[in-house]
Amino acid sequence: MNLLITGGAGFIGSNLALELQKNPENNITIIDNLSSGKEENLDGFNGGIIDIDVSKPFTLEGDFDAIIHEASITDTTFRPDEEMLRQNVEGFKNVIKIAMEKNAALVYASSAAIYGNGETPMKEFQAPQPLNAYGESKLLMDRIAKEHFNKLRIIGLRYFNVFGPREHFKGRSSSMIFQLRKQVLDGKKPRLFSPGDQKRDHIYVKDVIDATIKALDAKASCIVNVGTGIATTFNELIAMIQKTMRTEYRVEYFSNPFTQAYQVHTLADTKKAGLQIGFQAQWKLQEAIADYCAWLEEKGI
Repeated sequence: MNLLITGGAGFIGSNLALELQKNPENNITIIDNLSSGKEENLDGFNGGIIDIDVSKPFTLEGDFDAIIHEASITDTTFRPDEEMLRQNVEGFKNVIKIAMEKNAALVYASSAAIYGNGETPMKEFQAPQPLNAYGESKLLMDRIAKEHFNKLRIIGLRYFNVFGPREHFKGRSSSMIFQLRKQVLDGKKPRLFSPGDQKRDHIYVKDVIDATIKALDAKASCIVNVGTGIATTFNELIAMIQKTMRTEYRVEYFSNPFTQAYQVHTLADTKKAGLQIGFQAQWKLQEAIADYCAWLEEKGI
């Protein structure tokens, strides 16, 4: 299969590329603007890499059976908001144009950020309530996708709170698991917004890769949640991290300065993902944290 991955040097994109190339029948091309010092994520990748900013119009030679669109600005503190919206939405429009020209299936990264502080478990049909420009950009992408459902096979994946190998270049946008581990590793008290009972549906990147690859075989256009269906409080999360690290630091709580644009609770309803793409998360959170910490330790991160 001839595959194109946008944002292929990023967190999820690089994990996808390295997993997909294990199948010798796959011919993989990556396009990425190679920002943020993430080139190291492609160590071991043997396909083609093209330096392209998808937010600007572009053309590509060759044919593709499918495109996986992972390129976007993900930093929810990015400024100005209008620029994030423009880059993410225009990039998606440009990728759709390429998919239609190549008659290729399109799988793209949406986000649980579109739900904001809506009811849980979060279902694909409920009213969206994005709290920031990132969530708004993903909502606009979903609406554009639906307009093209009858024109090409297009599958949107609303990723929940993804963590795992190759996210470290993201800095302040990296997962809470990465950030809390680093605090403990540095001998500091782990810091949480008070009272630490905020909940997240944390999903391991290895499960996300499985879902994304399964989406390539979806029979019809759709948008589905990609989560575990289990919500964990941050208090529970730091306990799991410290269990793995064999530490017992006391948590330091502080007031949340982002109350107007902060998701208090994320939890995916996973039924539609099971029906439409045959996906169900396999990794238990404690086991995933241990696996991730072992990878980080091996890499010296």
